[in-house]
Amino acid sequence: MSDWSEAELKQIAAADDLHISPFREDGMTYGTPTWIWSVVVDGGLYVRGYNGQNSSWYKAAVMQKAGRIRVVGLEHEVAFEPVVDEINDRIDEAYRAKYSTSPYLAPMIGKRARAATVKISPR
Repeated sequence: MSDWSEAELKQIAAADDLHISPFREDGMTYGTPTWIWSVVVDGGLYVRGYNGQNSSWYKAAVMQKAGRIRVVGLEHEVAFEPVVDEINDRIDEAYRAKYSTSPYLAPMIGKRARAATVKISPR
């Protein structure tokens, strides 16, 4: 896996249009694109499932480990990796900074969504 370029991360961090499509069970067909909040922390791209580990896209991402995202008018083939370490506190802060005016912020930094945090890397 390669890393995101600084320019890519800057564009993605400023955007609010990330759509995630993990592979379906066949490992070849992309799932239905789901609009999702994203943040950039320490050079990594992270997303969370609003409905926690019951989120359909989260289940597929963890099972298939790959798929595609669309953001800032571009498509990227990506890998998904569940996150369970202390970086979640910094991800919370990034969510607070980017989505401070949203009524959905509290659930996105709550236990349910934190348990469904995923790092997205280009592949």
